[in-house]
Amino acid sequence: MYKLIKTENSARRAEFITPHGTIQTPAFMNVATCGAIKGAVSALDLKDIKCQVQLCNTYHLHLRPGDKVINKLGGLHKFTRWDKPILTDSGGFQVFSLAKLRTIKEEGVYFSSHIDGRKIFMGPEESMRIQSNLGSTIAMAFDECIKNPAEYSYTKDSCLRTVRWLKRCKNEIKRLNSLDETINKKQMLFGINQGSTYKDLRIEHMKQIRELDLDGYAIGGLAVGETAEEMYKTIENVEPYMPADKIRYLMGVGTPVNILEAVYRGVDLFDCVMPSRNARHGHFFTWSGIINIFNAKYELDDSPIDLQCDCPTCKNFSRAYLRHLFKSGEMLGMRLAVLHNLNFYNTLLEKIRLSLDNNTFKEFYKTQKYILGKRI
Repeated sequence: MYKLIKTENSARRAEFITPHGTIQTPAFMNVATCGAIKGAVSALDLKDIKCQVQLCNTYHLHLRPGDKVINKLGGLHKFTRWDKPILTDSGGFQVFSLAKLRTIKEEGVYFSSHIDGRKIFMGPEESMRIQSNLGSTIAMAFDECIKNPAEYSYTKDSCLRTVRWLKRCKNEIKRLNSLDETINKKQMLFGINQGSTYKDLRIEHMKQIRELDLDGYAIGGLAVGETAEEMYKTIENVEPYMPADKIRYLMGVGTPVNILEAVYRGVDLFDCVMPSRNARHGHFFTWSGIINIFNAKYELDDSPIDLQCDCPTCKNFSRAYLRHLFKSGEMLGMRLAVLHNLNFYNTLLEKIRLSLDNNTFKEFYKTQKYILGKRI
């Protein structure tokens, strides 16, 4: 259940109540693709860096170790030791971006595994069954994510098919939630808005899926080739047609500035691999801008990555030591970097929530959007 607390222009401060706890929004979901954050970070670590939600990947977990294996072990919460909300994506994005030799039909998608080439079929019902086996808090509907730019006629047909698939997802998750053996009988379902960067298709698709009265609504198919300006414009076009009493999720986005801009336009929930991926390459987000730890100027720098940061890395280690770890190829360097960047993202959303509570979000937005993307 989505409980709107207050707004500041389009920006929203709310709570999202789930079977596994309440999420304070706006919020960032930490991406644990295969049940762990890349960079040797566990679910137990996430509790120390202000994480509220863990996101796991349906496609990858279906392939390894298998959703039925995880189900037999008690579901994702027990498997990963994370006792707060977990969102699982539908597998749609990975099917369309990673899978080899895919064939899209009305019943679903036939494709070859990117790991061993074995033949796999996934449709709306299969995606819901996999996510039910995983026992996640929130299941994402199975959709087609197309790259931008896309042809108008293909995009229109894809949107219509995605609506038909969404209806099948809703029927199947209702059936699964009624079964005695289901791990999470209160599993929630989010629909996904598609339509590339075409305003009319985006709006029409949103109008169609909002009629299904789902637990939440996502904006998908962005950050896949379009400019930041096109992404912001798409959010502005769709937002007025999204239910005001339901949570809004912008999938796979993005940089700290992207998140700030999207909150400004009315989005509640985010996920992105950027903070952990950049961390593993020695790029640190700070309240003064972005640091590349490989720079020679940090060789003798005994200050923390960010003096304003309260993460375990900044409390205990220096820039010089982190640079040494990366230059030496030590795994500890990646782990400490990922902990810092994820803490930074979670703190950014915490500060956004606080500014909304204090009616100062506009000032926070104007100040930070010129700082957070700057390279030091």
